[in-house]
Amino acid sequence: MSEPAASHPTGPKIELHVHLEGTVRPATLLAMARRNGESLPSSTVEGLAELYRFRDFDHFIQVWIMTTHVMRTEADFRQVVVEYAAEAAAHGAVYLEGIFSPWFRVQRGVRVEEIFHGYADGAIEARERHGVEVRLTPDIERVLPVESAVEVAGWTARFAERGLVGIGLGGPEAGHPPEPFAPAFALAADAGLAAVPHAGETAGPESVRGALDALGARRIRHGIRAVEDPALVRRLADERIVLDVCPVSNLRTRSVPSLAEHPLAALRAAGVACSLATDDPAMFDTDLGAEHAVAARLGARSRDLYAAGVAGALCDETTRERLRVLGEATDWDAAEQAVRAGSVR
Repeated sequence: MSEPAASHPTGPKIELHVHLEGTVRPATLLAMARRNGESLPSSTVEGLAELYRFRDFDHFIQVWIMTTHVMRTEADFRQVVVEYAAEAAAHGAVYLEGIFSPWFRVQRGVRVEEIFHGYADGAIEARERHGVEVRLTPDIERVLPVESAVEVAGWTARFAERGLVGIGLGGPEAGHPPEPFAPAFALAADAGLAAVPHAGETAGPESVRGALDALGARRIRHGIRAVEDPALVRRLADERIVLDVCPVSNLRTRSVPSLAEHPLAALRAAGVACSLATDDPAMFDTDLGAEHAVAARLGARSRDLYAAGVAGALCDETTRERLRVLGEATDWDAAEQAVRAGSVR
């Protein structure tokens, strides 16, 4: 059992944006490839780590597709959740919302049931073994035709009673606006699933507006380019739309030129609530501790990031109140000092 997150020196953490396929460290990825008879672009940990030096966002997507196909069985998906929960708990995580992309797996012959039951069983085991609450939010890929997107929404609705709380929209934003996917998100909404699309990562404010207006976004994953439109920033603040911000990811994919130029500080100064997340930690060489150290250097306080996480979480009210009480019981001054003492990669 890992250290209780509530007593972690840097305080409890909530992570609302982590792609579970992107949490798998190279050694585990290689083991899965051997186990499932799949090939990878490299047969060594060092080779995979070198592959993770991304030229830009499109290159990242190419590598993500090339590497994550090795996950094929219910046991694989369960393992992914449990192992990341252990890693995140070591940094103080108490609540996670994990993203996964079922369409890619199904197209390679994996049964839908194996994917959803594997992740859902992993969420149960994560709570039992590591004390981390995990909810699940599958992604629709923006490159899909609308008919396939609706199919993904339908799969998600079928498993809504197994810890599925929302549905997202991921993949390359350029040339793939959110509006065409409105039918899929309407189907999901009818099943009680919240909309948590990616937007405003590599495309501009129009992507964020489309996610809000066409998809009914409950939160925005990334959303950092909203800063380019003051009226949109005011709307996000007024409507209390939480942005899931991932600074190291934005740096690695060249979405921002440097951490010093990251919009997190400007968005927060304008009153926009921002949670903090790793996105794809194994692929971006980051973790929750590193992200919080980066955020601290950008002026973000852990207590505010945690509060945004509580506000944005797609959980039941009993769980939200438990998270809120945990935050109120935390010595945030001591936690802030511990975060500032941490290192940034």
